[in-house]
Amino acid sequence: MPAILNSSLFILHHHPPLSAAVLSLRHHIKIPLFSTSRTTLRAYCTSSASLSVESSANQNVRTGRSGSATSAPVEYDTAQRIDVNPPKGTRDFPPEDMRLRNWLFHNFREVSQQFGFEEVDFPVLESEALYIRKAGEEIRDQLYCFEDRGNRRVALRPELTPSLARLVIQKGKSVSLPLKWFAIGQCWRYERMTRGRRREHYQWNMDIIGVPDVTAEAELISSIITFFKRIGLTASDVGFKVSSRKVLQEVLRCYSVPENMFGRVCIIIDKIGKIPMDDIRKDLQSADMSEVAIEELLQILSLKSLAKLEEKLGASGEALSDLKQLFSLAEKYGYSEWLQFDASIVRGLAYYTGIVFEGFDREGKLRAICGGGRYDRLLSTFGGDDLPACGFGFGDAVIARTAQGEGTSTSNLISK
Repeated sequence: MPAILNSSLFILHHHPPLSAAVLSLRHHIKIPLFSTSRTTLRAYCTSSASLSVESSANQNVRTGRSGSATSAPVEYDTAQRIDVNPPKGTRDFPPEDMRLRNWLFHNFREVSQQFGFEEVDFPVLESEALYIRKAGEEIRDQLYCFEDRGNRRVALRPELTPSLARLVIQKGKSVSLPLKWFAIGQCWRYERMTRGRRREHYQWNMDIIGVPDVTAEAELISSIITFFKRIGLTASDVGFKVSSRKVLQEVLRCYSVPENMFGRVCIIIDKIGKIPMDDIRKDLQSADMSEVAIEELLQILSLKSLAKLEEKLGASGEALSDLKQLFSLAEKYGYSEWLQFDASIVRGLAYYTGIVFEGFDREGKLRAICGGGRYDRLLSTFGGDDLPACGFGFGDAVIARTAQGEGTSTSNLISK
């Protein structure tokens, strides 16, 4: 008998039942038994009728369990080129950009650990209720949110602080205070894009839970300044505007503005410098503020010194006491030149309760570099017991622009 050199023919010659199955399969799927391309046949020990026919000429037919066969793959029109840009408001990170990102993250971590903070992280996907509970139904317009296959409303996180609060409540008394945690995570927010603001960004957060006085805020600001110095920025490049939510509370109390309007007024005030002042006045009128109260409030918000604030509010208020202590600590820590009082800083987020601050570039070309403050009543929003707390959020986009300046390459920046 002549030698059978082809392994497939050898199998067919010695296994008549298998031969019959292959011939039947060939009849149904119309492939040549002997083709110019190499065809591999495999027999599975579980069933002599189960086969896999793999053709190197891009003609693959696979069988699963006995008697089953998958449908032919969907064919796409490859003639039309896809859009090679990332979705609007998002970014790719080719090697040079990735080096810059890794460099920033390395410095975030080094500074956090230098100040004794421990790293934590949270799911990118959270319950939608976590954000609506804090900011109201209107936040939905800024969320990437949807219903999952289990009929649960979920959202991509727009910020990290609510996740932090959830984790603190979850841990309860199993952790000892104070907590000093930091996180670096990607956040998603569907909003109008401006220079330095995208729909996704990475954010560095540092938070202190369990310290009731402004030494916590002083430490947080000190850590940010340490970061600025590490990447080559000075007090002539960037600075901090500092105020207190309690300033606004004291003014509204004087003019009998209802407490439930406080959050709304904060959001309006946070728009100063971003929209015309006439629009600010109209919005304040819609928040049940009289003309007299509006003019007095705007006058106080224009103040840039603690001495002037004391003339207006007196020396006995909590707001002035907290601010004086913070500036005194800044002097003691050696970074007072980085700070300036600005009564118009209130921060837009509803959960702040005391000192608030924003980092800014001195040239005024970009939006806030970072921002934070005290939020002593956030945990009860989610059903937990309130704890004194403060923290900041620091996005990657604005600081990358600030650090690079005009015409500075990534390699030159990283080598500083």
